[in-house]
Amino acid sequence: MRLPVHPRSQVHPLDEFYVRAGRALLPFTVVSGDAVPEPYRALLVHERDMTRTLEQHHGGSIHLRVLSSHQAGEAYWRESVLELDGSDRAVEFGAIKIHLDRFLEPWRTQILEEHLPLGGILNASGIRYTSRPTAYLCFKPDDFITAALHLEGAGALYGRQNTLRDLAGRTLADIIEILPSALPRSPGPLKIS
Repeated sequence: MRLPVHPRSQVHPLDEFYVRAGRALLPFTVVSGDAVPEPYRALLVHERDMTRTLEQHHGGSIHLRVLSSHQAGEAYWRESVLELDGSDRAVEFGAIKIHLDRFLEPWRTQILEEHLPLGGILNASGIRYTSRPTAYLCFKPDDFITAALHLEGAGALYGRQNTLRDLAGRTLADIIEILPSALPRSPGPLKIS
């Protein structure tokens, strides 16, 4: 899959959160989709939303654990961990910038309630959208990401920069999605409908 060249940072909006918190940005490398090892490749190298992909892989629903959030005008920024319902096991770290002006009620309120991932809200609402990865990334985790994902001795972490757009081409959200290194395989083959 050939990715478009993008003029902004390849780790936006994660870079904005690190600047805001006064943290040095964790080291990363841009990699090709083919260089992402399994099972991460099946979970990252596609044009589907991560919420549905992770729920199908792990066989359960997902909720948010919000680490930080703020709003600036119609832009809503959130750092969070996606966790499996019931076990609260971390299955993704995400940094997202959501364009609130693109959402009507009750979806806007649901976003701001900070319980459900954006992908879950979009899927439940019936809002049609596209998911387009703009970079695949390999990160060296720092103390912040290691703590957020409850990792011990983590090696390389894989993720992607993704943009969700409505069918008119307007950006709904920009996202960095990072998977934990201790990602167990699903009970069966990954099936995406």
